Amino acid sequence: MSIRRIVPDISATRLRRAAPNPPHYAFQHFRSMYSTIQSATRITQPSRARRVPSSSQTTPSTQWRSARRTFTTSSTRSHAHLTPPKPGEERHVTFIDKDGSSHTFTVADGDNLLDIAQANDLEMEGACGGSCACSTCHVVVDSEAAYDVLPEPSDDENDMLDLAFGLTETSRLGCQVLMSKEVDGIVVRLPSMTRNLQKSDFEK
Repeated sequence: MSIRRIVPDISATRLRRAAPNPPHYAFQHFRSMYSTIQSATRITQPSRARRVPSSSQTTPSTQWRSARRTFTTSSTRSHAHLTPPKPGEERHVTFIDKDGSSHTFTVADGDNLLDIAQANDLEMEGACGGSCACSTCHVVVDSEAAYDVLPEPSDDENDMLDLAFGLTETSRLGCQVLMSKEVDGIVVRLPSMTRNLQKSDFEK
C-alpha cells in the first residue's frame, strides 16, 4: 500500500471525528444567530392614532365636518317683556278697558303701551308685533294735555291710524308711545273694537 493512498484516508477520518455532525451544527448556529438578530431589531409597535389630514389633503367631507357648529340655546324673550324700573325712576300708566275698568301699572322708562298692556293681560292685539304696520294697538289718550306732551306721530303711524276703528283727535298707536318722565301718569282708553288692517293688505 502506498503512502499517498493512506494519508488522505487518515486526514479524512480525523476531520470527521474532530468536527460535530455538520447538519446539526449548522442548524444550531443559524437558530442562535436568528435569535440574536431578532432581539436586537425588535421594536415596539406604535399605537394607532387618528390621522388628521393636512390642509392640502382635506376632502369636502372633512371640510364639512370641521365647519359644523354645535347647537346652542338661549333664553327666549317674549314680545311683552318689561324691565323692572330702577328705584326712584318708576313711571305710572293707567288703562281704561272696554268695560270701563281702570288698571294702573308701575313701569320703567322706554316701555311702550303695547308691551305694558300685553304683559298685564289686557286686550290689546298688536297683530304686527309692534312694527307700526297695523292699527290693532290703537289707544285713545284720555286728555288733550297728556296728548300734547307726547312726541308727534310719524307718517307711518298716521297712515295706520287712518285705518283704526273709532279714530279720535287724541288717538295714538300703543307701540309708538314710550314711557318717560314727561309721560308719567298718562291715562289711555282702549277702543271698543279694533280693525285688523295692515300695511301689507294695500301693497301691490
